[in-house]
Amino acid sequence: MYIATLLSNPAKPGLDPAMAEALRNAWGGGDLQWLAPDVAAEFTLAEVPGNRWETWESLQSMGIDLVVQPAKGRRRKMLIADMDSTMIEQECIDELADEAGVGAYVADITARAMNGELDFEEALVERVGLLKGLDAEVIIKVLETRITFMPGGAALVATMKAAGGYAALVSGGFTAFTSRVAESLGFDENRANTLIVEGGKLTGRVGLPILGSDAKVAALREISARLGLRHADVMAVGDGANDLDMLGLAGAGVALHAKPSVAARCDIRINHGDLTALLYIQGYSRDEFALTD
Repeated sequence: MYIATLLSNPAKPGLDPAMAEALRNAWGGGDLQWLAPDVAAEFTLAEVPGNRWETWESLQSMGIDLVVQPAKGRRRKMLIADMDSTMIEQECIDELADEAGVGAYVADITARAMNGELDFEEALVERVGLLKGLDAEVIIKVLETRITFMPGGAALVATMKAAGGYAALVSGGFTAFTSRVAESLGFDENRANTLIVEGGKLTGRVGLPILGSDAKVAALREISARLGLRHADVMAVGDGANDLDMLGLAGAGVALHAKPSVAARCDIRINHGDLTALLYIQGYSRDEFALTD
């Protein structure tokens, strides 16, 4: 048995009931169940339709995400999430670089690294090197004035934890940011890279070993083993090339507003919805959310 979930952006609800019913009828699905009016609905399927991706593509132009997945085990017991452009709306290193006067140059490197065009570790070392001499107090300024949370994040973490789940924030960014973000959103733990500071200024160096793709996979393996969970019990979410191996290992790997090369390798692609989409695809209705953002 499979579940097809239709999703729109909660900030601009656009899931047309007639369209949802038409798709259900075309695919011979079970009764349409609404998880949130005009935002999320689902129906059962006996098998995955042959025109799944063609339908997905046509719905994208309407601002609708479509996810088809096995019904069994879709409520996960652990969330492991990337931070930059996933749980928050920015790339922290780009914001620091902007304060250092090299924002555009660093942002270009970041975009290419996240799209898999550059080696992540080499790109990180180069970008951090350009921050040498920046006052460490700028980190606090960036946190307080430039960083905003991705909509739906607090609801996602709180709802999964209320159901007995565990939440880990694992980032290729920096502990100075993950510690604050994890605390604010309710994550149980966080892992990231460390910016080396001497004399109150950034040295342009990052602590070794660098937390990249392999470290994210290791975190999923280690944390799930510690909790006695299978990889199938884990939902992972990210947007960059350094998230791909983690997304592939998890029972549900979600490409959220991801780079094209990343989304193309994931079966669960959320381009229009926010982080509450990760609750809807697990079958949670809006009324079951532990809190709202």
